[in-house]
Amino acid sequence: MEALSQIGLEKEGSDNLAEKLNELLANYQILYMNVRGFHWNIRGESFFELHAKFEETYNDLLMKVDEIAERVLTLGSVPVHAYSDYIKDSTIEESENLTNGAECVSSLLKSFQILLRMQREILDDAAELSDEGTASLMSDYIKEQEKSIWMLNAYLGH
Repeated sequence: MEALSQIGLEKEGSDNLAEKLNELLANYQILYMNVRGFHWNIRGESFFELHAKFEETYNDLLMKVDEIAERVLTLGSVPVHAYSDYIKDSTIEESENLTNGAECVSSLLKSFQILLRMQREILDDAAELSDEGTASLMSDYIKEQEKSIWMLNAYLGH
């Protein structure tokens, strides 16, 4: 008989999925701090619109950080919660001292593209495991970020 997780999913698959979610969590935490920095340090003629947009974005990222951590717990694992682990595990790099609006938006775009790749992989793994909870979460994030990528590219004139 195969071992099942606390929510009735195959245990080994749940553990592997939680590991990938922890990697995603690390990326979200680094991106959250990057966008906080964009919000604080933005300069120039686009200040007012980007300052507000970055605040909206970091609030959304913070909500997702919590949802991902809670999903890791639901799968029976422990969410990573040390910044040293976030830095070590994140593909998204820290952005320091960016003040130019176009550079901040470009950094955000690059980060969303990284998240999309990770989330699509997690979505596939969740579907294979019949983990509708994780699949639904990833599907929602993907849909939102695809639209954000379109809008941010439009802002940059691409």
